[in-house]
Amino acid sequence: MKTTLQHPLAAVVITAVVFFSLFAGVGMGHNDEHKNGKKGKRGVMPVENELYRAECGSCHFAYQPGWLPERSWVKLMSQLDKHFGDNAELEAEVQSNILTYLSENSAEKSTYRRSRKMNRSLRSGETPTRITEVPYFERKHDEIPQRLIQGNEQVQSLSHCDKCHGDAEKGKFRERAIKIPGHGRWED
Repeated sequence: MKTTLQHPLAAVVITAVVFFSLFAGVGMGHNDEHKNGKKGKRGVMPVENELYRAECGSCHFAYQPGWLPERSWVKLMSQLDKHFGDNAELEAEVQSNILTYLSENSAEKSTYRRSRKMNRSLRSGETPTRITEVPYFERKHDEIPQRLIQGNEQVQSLSHCDKCHGDAEKGKFRERAIKIPGHGRWED
């Protein structure tokens, strides 16, 4: 009588179990791999800082830090007294805490793919203060007719990410999920 390890079928099963245990998930985590082999998740990291969400999100969509490089966040936060025509000044400690959060999670420090693409699209030293002026962002939105954005009272501007991207707050901006108010699903 053969023992379990001596039985040919048992050896195959044990080998398969060991193999799959060691390599479980390899190739299955396609959302976490770049084409060049660097790890990264799809989209941008969702906002995880409640102070930032409360202060900045009270006036507009709380943009994820991974949309801009650190130098852009530093510039934006240093000009809050004239923040796109408004005075958005904060107490020094609050401003410092928010800037730290934005800097630590900026595009060049992010592990998320869309953030890295945003950052790579900028020329060295370029410091945009509007996400809508980043070349990657512009390319992604260049085929949308202006009548569906500025001519659409429900949208008005590309800066209102959450109007068309239902999962914007989660950091998900998949093209297949775009629904333009008053128009419907976007297909280019």
